[in-house]
Amino acid sequence: MDAFDTLKHAFHARLKTSQTDQELAQLKADYLGKKGEVTQLMQVMKDLSESERPVYGQRVNALKKELSEALNAHKKALEKALLEAQLAAEKIDVTLPGDRVQLGARHILSSIVESIEDLFVGLGYQVKEGPEIESDEFNFEKLNLPKHHPARDMQDSFYIDPNTLLRTHTSPVQVRTMLEVGGQKPVKIICPGKVYRRDDDDATHSHQFMQIEGLVVDHHTSMADLKGTLLKMAQTMFGADRTIRLRPSYFPFTEPSVEVDVSCYNCDGAGCSICKHTGYIEILGAGMVHDNVLKMSGYDPKEYQGFAFGIGVERIAMLKYGIEDIRHFYTNDMRFLRMFNQ
Repeated sequence: MDAFDTLKHAFHARLKTSQTDQELAQLKADYLGKKGEVTQLMQVMKDLSESERPVYGQRVNALKKELSEALNAHKKALEKALLEAQLAAEKIDVTLPGDRVQLGARHILSSIVESIEDLFVGLGYQVKEGPEIESDEFNFEKLNLPKHHPARDMQDSFYIDPNTLLRTHTSPVQVRTMLEVGGQKPVKIICPGKVYRRDDDDATHSHQFMQIEGLVVDHHTSMADLKGTLLKMAQTMFGADRTIRLRPSYFPFTEPSVEVDVSCYNCDGAGCSICKHTGYIEILGAGMVHDNVLKMSGYDPKEYQGFAFGIGVERIAMLKYGIEDIRHFYTNDMRFLRMFNQ
């Protein structure tokens, strides 16, 4: 029995100094393993009498249970102490101010598109979209620009193959919409979207930009309707006191065609460096839909007339906010973008 007490004291003494999982595992192997101290005590059983064996076996089992429970209790105590130390080291001071969350916001170009959409939806227009990869037929031919037409040079294009290209304007959406109704119903739409032209990027040009085009086709549509619509848009975007003027121009898909100028926001039409002392700034092109375009889209020009206009979103933003370089919209400089998210 003295061997039991000696073994127990030795175990507990070693247990007190064991502070790691590795040390505890080794202690368990030394005392409770297949070749451990407790197992060695069982070897004595063969030398005992039959009356002594039950008592001895019970004592060995009781010792084994005691050591195992002590080992597990010590392991749990170590784990608890480790967790408490970790929590103390990582505790959060709830009285400290929190980190400011950076909230996202609409890009300035998206805001302008939404403003124009809100205006025209309020005027009874529908917002239509179409594919950015377009066929030559819809991008040019159905817009009165047959192959080898000299006006195609005005829009140097990104061709994917001889009959497929990145659209150079959103006008194909207008054609697709007219074909959908089969030339039998009035159309009143705007078409916002990205367009692509082969151009050298600089302060005022980009190979990719955004455009919004409008189209109205009905039985009684006139230049007066077009002018009133464009005046409303100019006053909404640039101020209620703005005026516009129409200058004769040429576009293959409209006849007559006009360039539209808005009175300068800086000098109120008096003349300054921004408007080049003319009092007006060019903002868009427009005109009455060409009879050939109406015919190719299924309309009878004797029954229907229409007007169309197209404006660059970046140009509106640059004029509205006095931005001098179009590249600011695409370089993702947060200092620039935050200026419009106040």
